[in-house]
Amino acid sequence: MTADKTIVIALGGNAILQPGQAGTVQEQLSNVESTADQIAELISRGYRVVVTHGNGPQVGAILIQQEAGREQVPPMPLDVCGAQSQGQIGYMLQQSLGKMLARRSIAKPVVTVVTQMVVSPLDPAFQNPTKPVGPFYTEDYARRRMQSANETWIEDAGRGWRKVVASPDPIRIVERDAIISLVRSGAIVIANGGGGIPVIEHNRHYEGIEAVIDKDLGGECLARDVKADILLILTDVGQVALNYKTPDQRDLGTVTLDEITRYQQEGHFKAGSMGPKVEACRRFVDRGGEASIVASLEHAVDAVEGSSGTRIIQ
Repeated sequence: MTADKTIVIALGGNAILQPGQAGTVQEQLSNVESTADQIAELISRGYRVVVTHGNGPQVGAILIQQEAGREQVPPMPLDVCGAQSQGQIGYMLQQSLGKMLARRSIAKPVVTVVTQMVVSPLDPAFQNPTKPVGPFYTEDYARRRMQSANETWIEDAGRGWRKVVASPDPIRIVERDAIISLVRSGAIVIANGGGGIPVIEHNRHYEGIEAVIDKDLGGECLARDVKADILLILTDVGQVALNYKTPDQRDLGTVTLDEITRYQQEGHFKAGSMGPKVEACRRFVDRGGEASIVASLEHAVDAVEGSSGTRIIQ
């Protein structure tokens, strides 16, 4: 695959926070620097890069901080917490990418766009909230919140009670034109973190709504909007697999759109893990993208150049 192509890189949570880590800024910056080194190498090879990322652990931490300070300052709603996480993670990526580009003597600006994603208030997801957010609490606390704030909470596998919110399908990015303009100017753009801040449209203005958008489906919207050639989803496994974690597991290399659609219909990809990634990849190629790739973080460059990961094509 030749350079001079536009890649949207969707970073999984392991790019920012590894399992078992406390989440200190030093830990997160160290992880982000490793990620930034891979991204900078792609840029050095001539690829135009737009970056998006997950934000689950960071929003979870912000929600804990909101709850802990509830008696001293007003807690912020989920959409505002999402915006905070976009700025936080974007800042770390800007610093790290700037450093890795400087090491390669590449002078390109790096910018984060706080990004809103339009969703439909009629999306069926709002009638069936399923996405857990924030920490675990006692049943007594959960029932008090359900009564006082009209929230939905569930008991989660004996670990405690968690609030759940809707996960609607992303429709379009509000800041689309600004992001396109920045990409065309040569900037490295970080956008649509956490799938975007969910908003609904009212008479040509936007209002935040309590929901969580899947970051990979949001990344597909971003890739489509900037007319990317490649959607690269980086995660903690090397390839998409059939019959995952069974004796019959089969890792996928290059597959066609028809093949991956058939595998989806056969139920190979779970909703809570690989399912949204495969669906994002399928949508991107189905809507005209050249290729979508799922690969491990440490093999990002190899995946783009064709020697690693799972590649979905027409």
